[in-house]
Amino acid sequence: MPLILKNNNNNALFSVPTLYLLFTLLSLLSLAFFFFSTTSTTTSSHTSLSLQSSTNSGINVYVAELPRSLNYGLLNRYWSFDGDTRLGSDSDREIRSSDLGKTLEFPPYPENPLIKQYSAEYWIMGDLMTPPQLRTGSFAKRVLDARDADVIFVPFFATLSAEMQLGMAKGAFRKKVGNEDYQRQREVMDSLKKTQAWKRSGGRDHVFVLTDPVAMWHIKDEIAPAVLLVVDFGGWYRLDSKSSNCSSSEMIQHTQVSVLKDVIVPYTHLLPRLDLSENKERHHLLYFKGAKHRHRGGLVREKLWDLLVNEPGVVMEEGFPNATGREQSIRGMRTSEFCLHPAGDTPTSCRLFDAIQSLCIPVIVSDNIELPFEGMLDYSEFSVFVAVGDALKPSWLVNHLQSFSKKQKDRFRQNMAQVQPVFVYDNGHPGGIGPIPLDGAVNHIWKKVHQKLPAIKEAIIREKRKPPGVSVPRRCHCT
Repeated sequence: MPLILKNNNNNALFSVPTLYLLFTLLSLLSLAFFFFSTTSTTTSSHTSLSLQSSTNSGINVYVAELPRSLNYGLLNRYWSFDGDTRLGSDSDREIRSSDLGKTLEFPPYPENPLIKQYSAEYWIMGDLMTPPQLRTGSFAKRVLDARDADVIFVPFFATLSAEMQLGMAKGAFRKKVGNEDYQRQREVMDSLKKTQAWKRSGGRDHVFVLTDPVAMWHIKDEIAPAVLLVVDFGGWYRLDSKSSNCSSSEMIQHTQVSVLKDVIVPYTHLLPRLDLSENKERHHLLYFKGAKHRHRGGLVREKLWDLLVNEPGVVMEEGFPNATGREQSIRGMRTSEFCLHPAGDTPTSCRLFDAIQSLCIPVIVSDNIELPFEGMLDYSEFSVFVAVGDALKPSWLVNHLQSFSKKQKDRFRQNMAQVQPVFVYDNGHPGGIGPIPLDGAVNHIWKKVHQKLPAIKEAIIREKRKPPGVSVPRRCHCT
């Protein structure tokens, strides 16, 4: 018989099964209350995270109003020329012969490697010109009112303008008279300075693409406060220890550029991507192809050449990125374990990004180099960094590279394969108009610009509160 609980009057109160049932019902009610409470809290938490995420899910970009003649019209004009005598490519000749480049609303960018390596301006602009319904994967959200923007994008093909002038009349490039590039630069600045957006910020929230070191050459001081997208600072630094407040006599004063406000962007790679699954045995230790003689910081290249040219397993080829040189570079980079990247006229070059696409481990010998997307990427996971002083010791570099095990080199290559897409601009669509790669260069550039927004806003506010007539000298940023 079941156990019965009784009171003093010997009346049965609850049997054990009844108590068990009551306990179960109470437990279920408690659990239901708990889950309801937790779900409400979680929903509220997710809503908060979603709102926070949405505010950080992109950057609002307004495209400044400039004449078409300063961007796509400039391309139409480029294609109307008979040709470019500097390493013109077969693709360029085909486009010129078809007349398409002269008439298309969104013409192609030149395949001439001297210009193509700087084509970031084309792909960034193409993304912003793409219809909104095709831009769902773009980090930059285009707005139609400058007051709603985080930054103002300046749609001037500054690199193309400079290269056209160099191709037409190089002798006039550093002059203002008879220089069409300077006239275009002046037109851009005169137009921008009339806008309320420029007057409001002094240009600090304006974004210029200046991948060619000589782009906007004549008006660098005027655009110094803006956000500059550059491949490196080689054409901008100025040694000026006398006017610098820093103690080092070798300090480079950042009078116009700084990693604090500007963004380092990749060159456009010229060689095709090699997939990791297509990688084959590599027979050479180290490969380099390029000009032996350079200026300024590139003098190290000539010294390295003389040290390495007769070393076993090392291939040093002098040449240019024409059709023949391109095929040699593809073959050389894909059959070598390491690819040498010494400083040239500037601290970096397109060669680094060709090496990455070729899965050839970069050996960077450039003490003052700045690299794209640092903080997002760790280059030491797929590159070898060597101090110039060590590289110039006889046999040191070869011995160092030979010390890497196969396992280490395989790991470098695996890591490199993962970051290859980050350095790709081309979206594969005619005229650059269409969806961009989600993990490609354009989105990474805008994410880096987004990181600068607090500093941009602070600079604008600080400028506003200065009394009339007060000037604050540019400071030396010891980075």
